[in-house]
Amino acid sequence: MLTLAADIEVLARFGRALADPIRCRILLALREAPAHPADLADTLEISRTRLSNHLACLRDCGLVVAVPVGRRTRYELADERLGHALDDLRTAVVAVEADKTCPDADEKGCC
Repeated sequence: MLTLAADIEVLARFGRALADPIRCRILLALREAPAHPADLADTLEISRTRLSNHLACLRDCGLVVAVPVGRRTRYELADERLGHALDDLRTAVVAVEADKTCPDADEKGCC
């Protein structure tokens, strides 16, 4: 059984990964299917160097894994449940955005 500290660490890692739009795009792309870095860079229209840095962060967060395939490396989500979690988060964010329940949203730009 995970402890509260471990639960918080997992959520913090997930939050750190989602804090950057490029990492979000990578996760969403990998949600669709595993991919090689060169293909991901082309699909996302970013440099391979930039992609490599973001993949390293996602690996460190434990959200993606590198799978050797011959002389190449393919990336995929570390756990298929992450795809479901991403879908759930996207739905929740859309609901919050449409609702705008925060009374200070316009002043603080928080929601």
